[in-house]
Amino acid sequence: LVRSRGLGDVYKRQHYYNAVADGMRTAVTGGTCRRAAIPGIEVCGKTGTAQNPHGKDHSAFMGFAPYKDPKIAVAVYVEGGGWGATFGVPIGSLVMEKYLTGTIAPERRYMEEQMLNMTLYYAAPKKK
Repeated sequence: LVRSRGLGDVYKRQHYYNAVADGMRTAVTGGTCRRAAIPGIEVCGKTGTAQNPHGKDHSAFMGFAPYKDPKIAVAVYVEGGGWGATFGVPIGSLVMEKYLTGTIAPERRYMEEQMLNMTLYYAAPKKK
């Protein structure tokens, strides 16, 4: 059984955990979270896009690593960031990598620079 607090027994069953974790792993190996892949670490993740009636949609990402023995879980929400893979995935992936390895791999430093130098512009809500 997976340890949980305050959840019904159905959520504690290993079967459900494994199915969700497998799906999240697949999202990184060949789905919307491909940019979350960290060399030598099996990352699991899920993107999200929250609609915003007042402007650009919000970017979301939830992930954990390593797959079989998680040491870190992250949740990233970027207001006005657009698709989940645009900002949420790279930010979450970089946080996990830095925590797990203490550094960012040379082949992924471009992503770190991209996130550090990106600017989001927020427009005032449209008047009705």
